[in-house]
Amino acid sequence: MQREFKYKLDFYYQQALIYLVTLIIYAGVKGTFFENNFTLVFSDPILYVIVFFVGIAFIALLLNKIRDRKLVITEKEISFQHRFNKHTISIGDLEWIHIGKERSVQTAGRFQVINFKTKHRRRVFRIRLGRYEREKELLQLIERIAEQVPKRKKRFQFKNNK
Repeated sequence: MQREFKYKLDFYYQQALIYLVTLIIYAGVKGTFFENNFTLVFSDPILYVIVFFVGIAFIALLLNKIRDRKLVITEKEISFQHRFNKHTISIGDLEWIHIGKERSVQTAGRFQVINFKTKHRRRVFRIRLGRYEREKELLQLIERIAEQVPKRKKRFQFKNNK
């Protein structure tokens, strides 16, 4: 069983379109209301700033489209792939796995993030469910894997001294 989950590009599309619509509306309003005839004013610094943001948004979208990130899960490994590189983690190397929500992010949903630590790496891997397609299926698959791996230990355990 091999499941492939593509990285969502919705945010990048929305960002690029919002900046493009802002550019069109600003150019339309500036050319219509402040000039007698419709001519684009190229000496306006705000127009340059908006064009800069539109360009950056489309470059970010293009780069992420070219990168083509995926999360591939099999019965024995989890792979983070993109067009230029592949990082594979064996399920046997997992020290612990935690399915929960992030403290710093206030989005809706009980299950937002999957954290797991490998035996040979100091830092924790983090999979944010909302960034991948078919997030419910991804969650179910990770829950099946989590049954084979120990849960994360609590960081601090306070005792009530009363």
